[in-house]
Amino acid sequence: MSSRTEPSFRESVDLMFNRAVSLMDLPPGLEEKIRVCNATYTVRFGVRLRGAMHTFTGYRSVHSEHMEPVKGGIRYAPGVNQDEVEALAALMTYKCALVEAPFGGSKGGLCIDPREYDEHELELITRRFAYELAKRDLINPSQNVPAPDMGTGEREMAWIADQYARMNTTDINAKACVTGKPLNAGGISGRVEATGRGVQYALREFFRYEEDKAAAGLSGKLEGKRIIVQGLGNVGYHAAKFLSEEDGALITGIIERDGGLYSADGLDVEAVRNWIVKHDGVAGYPDAQFVEDGALLLEEECDVLIPAALEAVINLSNAERVKAPLIIEAANGPVTAGADEILRKKGTVIIPDMYANAGGVTVSYFEWVKNLSHIRFGRMQRRQEEARHQLVIDELQRLDDVMGDTWSMSPHFKEKYLRGADELELVRSGLDDTMRVAYQSMREVWHSRDDVTDLRTAAYLVSIDKVAKSYHAKGL
Repeated sequence: MSSRTEPSFRESVDLMFNRAVSLMDLPPGLEEKIRVCNATYTVRFGVRLRGAMHTFTGYRSVHSEHMEPVKGGIRYAPGVNQDEVEALAALMTYKCALVEAPFGGSKGGLCIDPREYDEHELELITRRFAYELAKRDLINPSQNVPAPDMGTGEREMAWIADQYARMNTTDINAKACVTGKPLNAGGISGRVEATGRGVQYALREFFRYEEDKAAAGLSGKLEGKRIIVQGLGNVGYHAAKFLSEEDGALITGIIERDGGLYSADGLDVEAVRNWIVKHDGVAGYPDAQFVEDGALLLEEECDVLIPAALEAVINLSNAERVKAPLIIEAANGPVTAGADEILRKKGTVIIPDMYANAGGVTVSYFEWVKNLSHIRFGRMQRRQEEARHQLVIDELQRLDDVMGDTWSMSPHFKEKYLRGADELELVRSGLDDTMRVAYQSMREVWHSRDDVTDLRTAAYLVSIDKVAKSYHAKGL
């Protein structure tokens, strides 16, 4: 560790906020209003497990109510604390503003290691936590809408939704109290993959601009680019899978809790994932070099580095040795404020977390809208689209018949053109559009202002400006 003081996650968020607002002309009172968390609720509740009473501590923080409901995940981790939850809630405010999801920012956490409990015990704990929050309207379709985060997933969200519905038996919109649910419990197609898919779309958009690639010393397309992924959980797995299978990138490194894997020729993401599920780690995987200290792979040569798991993995102790010219923050806060300063001076381009991992909240927004409208996307228009496309195909088929060997439709054109968009395709289209528009708003600030030298500052400027305008519109 460097002799310099490493800022905490909360301090990192505040430092980055301060750097952005110093470039804005906000009244001091409004600046303070945007900065601080409106409220944080701490709950300590007991659950009888294994013949004894166990007490758990949980948090739900509301950062900003410039728009309601507020939105943000619930994480289960032994290190959860109030500062972390409040910092994550602040990031959610800026993230939602940046991608134009009409929510304020919130976040929740429970101090628990979910691996220490079986499924039935986790259900009892989750339902009690949900009860404590819901009875104070900290879970509510119109006020506060949680989602999955580290340590939670579809299963926990289904328990929370059911617990809320039991407590509010006449609420017709009860399913909208939480997002990230399984499909059979009111979820939406594409939610599980959403954050990883958003990382893919973010990189695709970055690689569309020659000026942006040049800033990172890169050229060409994503195909063949060497990528190292830290954390092969839900986000890292889907990002790595889509980038390798659909964009031709090489996943040369994967870092997990028990070490890392490296292969210059590229790793089979699906095979590594299956190995981790079966063996609870990457140790022993046969088709790659095993690195016992996986963190060393953060410093390996590559084109793109994707930290997709924990906070502060790139910090003062290793930032100088990070060689990747482009870092995309799939996790929340993987680069500390101190490391960010070092990397910027080196010329490293960082695609910031508030944009890069916004795929989750974007598709959560789609799920919330679906729950409130009580109809799945595509149900009304899909077959009508197919019928209109059939008219075009019929005309092309007639032309094909008349022209004989001189012209014919391309193979599979008819099949592809005839198929109307289903819910998954519509969700992916909406996510792609959201990630493109948000990136364009950031890069416009990045390239048009001499005092903005990085995408993170640009992202904060765009999002804080939107929050400030919301407060002005409310008369504050």
